[in-house]
Amino acid sequence: MMFEYSAGAFIYRNDGDGGNAKRLFLFLIKPNNDLDVPKGHVEEGENAEMAAKREILEESGIEAEFIPGFMAYTEYYFYMDGKKVLKKVRYFLSKVSGSHVKISYEHKGYEWLEAAAAIRKLHYRNMKELVAKADEYAEKHELMLKLNREYANLPAKAERWRLSKRFVPGEGPLDAKVFLLGQAPGLNEDKLGRPFVGRSGKLLDTMISKAGLKRSKVYIASAVQYYPPKNREPTKEEIALCRDFVSRQIAIIKPEYVVLMGNTAAESMLDFRGVETRHGEIIEKDGVKYLVTLHPAAVVRFKKKGRMMEDDFRLLGRLLRKK
Repeated sequence: MMFEYSAGAFIYRNDGDGGNAKRLFLFLIKPNNDLDVPKGHVEEGENAEMAAKREILEESGIEAEFIPGFMAYTEYYFYMDGKKVLKKVRYFLSKVSGSHVKISYEHKGYEWLEAAAAIRKLHYRNMKELVAKADEYAEKHELMLKLNREYANLPAKAERWRLSKRFVPGEGPLDAKVFLLGQAPGLNEDKLGRPFVGRSGKLLDTMISKAGLKRSKVYIASAVQYYPPKNREPTKEEIALCRDFVSRQIAIIKPEYVVLMGNTAAESMLDFRGVETRHGEIIEKDGVKYLVTLHPAAVVRFKKKGRMMEDDFRLLGRLLRKK
């Protein structure tokens, strides 16, 4: 059997503002009047992302940047010169601000359609499912952008602010099955604007692998997403200021499990401390399943505690495999 690899993207824009805004996706009209999205072969020397950007530019005139975390695939068979070919396609997601499109000779036109309208027009079930997935992810992306803009403005609104003013948001796919919640950014995280990039981050990567996962597949954030000077623990007041934002982040992602790493994370979500005595517990609250474990920094300082955290992540892996 022959194989063929292609890459493309779902491209959307917001039409209008506020509650009346519509999310419209770009569809190219093929000569037979079927709808398609920009996509094409992955050429020699290209990866999927490079190929998708090239094809989008050639077929629509759009220079696309992709939203991190979105991953969608499809595959189907066709015959070429009497031989069966398995086509595998990788899709990305991109947001644009304008509506102008410059189509290539391969298509006869284009349409900007809401997901529901496109699904009604599309013929193939796999493409209908992919459009629904892209629309759901785009909705999560828009909600998280709005929430994080609000969160980033917290220092200007709080009466007393003793944390860094640099917001360090969570990162990872917005449809992740696992949400890892730590304490707060450290100095390295404050400088780079990313969570868990220092020694604790390297140890966390190891623990993630114990669960049979990759860092790129989980969402990672902190209970307080601002650096506490001199790396002190956040105060109860600071935890309370940030609690609602973190709860809303979890609500957007809807993970199967939230892993509470350390006392600050446990206090933020479940109002208790003393994670060493309760590590490995699964606690359900308001429809969210929490797994309690240690913070990676505790294991960096006291290596003997590493076995506890490792056992908890292995348990996480077993729980996910049962799904």
